Amino acid sequence: MHVKCLLLASLLLLLLPSIEMKRPGKGRGLRGARHKLTRDRVRGAGRYSRSGSSRLVSPDCSESTESGNVFVDCQDRRLISIPTSQTWSKQPKHLLLARNRIKVLRNGAFFGYESLASLDLQQNQISLVEEGAFQGLEHLTTLLLQHNRLGTLSEESLIPMPNLRYLRLYDNPWNCLCPLDSLIHTLQVPSNRNLGNHARCAEPIRLKGTKLKQVDPELLCKESDPADDPQGDQTDTTYPVEPSPLRSKPDATTSCHTYLFPQIRMDCSKRGLTEVPTGIPEDVVHVDLSHNSIHHLRARDFQSARSLRTLNLSNNNMERIDTASLSGLLHLRELDLSDNSLHFVQYGVLEDLYFLSQLKLGGNPWVCDYSIHYMVYWLRLHPVVRHSGLLCRSPPEHTGESVEEYVHSYNRECPKDRQHSRTDQDQTDPELWNTPLEVQGELEEELEPSHLRVPQKYQIIRLS
Repeated sequence: MHVKCLLLASLLLLLLPSIEMKRPGKGRGLRGARHKLTRDRVRGAGRYSRSGSSRLVSPDCSESTESGNVFVDCQDRRLISIPTSQTWSKQPKHLLLARNRIKVLRNGAFFGYESLASLDLQQNQISLVEEGAFQGLEHLTTLLLQHNRLGTLSEESLIPMPNLRYLRLYDNPWNCLCPLDSLIHTLQVPSNRNLGNHARCAEPIRLKGTKLKQVDPELLCKESDPADDPQGDQTDTTYPVEPSPLRSKPDATTSCHTYLFPQIRMDCSKRGLTEVPTGIPEDVVHVDLSHNSIHHLRARDFQSARSLRTLNLSNNNMERIDTASLSGLLHLRELDLSDNSLHFVQYGVLEDLYFLSQLKLGGNPWVCDYSIHYMVYWLRLHPVVRHSGLLCRSPPEHTGESVEEYVHSYNRECPKDRQHSRTDQDQTDPELWNTPLEVQGELEEELEPSHLRVPQKYQIIRLS
């Protein structure tokens, strides 16, 4: 009997593991194995979606906040598509996507960007914009599409943006044929005066160079009978070919790249310019004209740029600056004239720069003679202006010397020369130097030649 009890207990111990294996989700049973495999797949998918996908869509962009507005800067990131809105910590107000490699804007490309007020897509390779690409951008006020490859664009693509106020479309190869008539109709509505300015037709030949705002949209879709006009466009008198007007200066809107956010600036660097372009908008804050071939600044070159804060004119081989060339720049803070061919700055050039705080002058062959004195005197009267690079290049005896030191030594020697040239005992008397009488005499000598002056009679009146 005792032996039977031992055998029964051993049998129960052997059966316990098999019972545990049949419990769902545990052990090595088939159901438990499937449950574990499914759980691992879900966990693995979750890990992949959080890390792997973010590596694919998260570009190396910068997020910043200015005046309570969130800016996302994705310029020059070699992007070929619009980053997903979930990439950013906050919904951006301004999205900068300039200078990338985006070719097509698909329907719903900006899903999740409903808070956008401005969108900068200039200098990409965009040749196609689908009708629903801007769906959801009801708050967008500024859209920059200049410097792309657009030949046509439908009016329907602009409908999702009822608050659009500024639209830049220039420097695109617009094909002014029937498919473009709806867009041209929209641009020519009087209330849309800031939409599509400066955009011009690239083809057909008869319309090349014509602004979209000036094209008659009613004539774009009229088809002529080939039998009546066997030579086609060659005899088409609908838009007679006229010579393009000669322009004395390049236009800033087509020669330069304009960026509206976070501050309005124009990049005119390395454009082969030989003079300052016309039409710089009044609200532009920063202008970069460096690395061009502007040899001469003329009067009123910046007469329209009343809001300029910084102006970069470096590396232009500039030789001359006219007196009124910088007039009107009352708010200018920084001026870069470095690496040019300036020998001196004419009297009066800097007189309007009341708030200038930084002046770069290095890399110029400054000539230390009397013509350089104006620059030094102006800097003495404006001690808050930080300046650099003002060194004598010639004559040889002053090469490498600070211009300020040269002017100081020049003035230090002048009184000695003037002292030896005076023969009148009253003038050589040290007690009479710097008296009102002497100052008056010096002013008369400067203003009127000695042989024309009439002897002055003085009357002494004693006051009681």
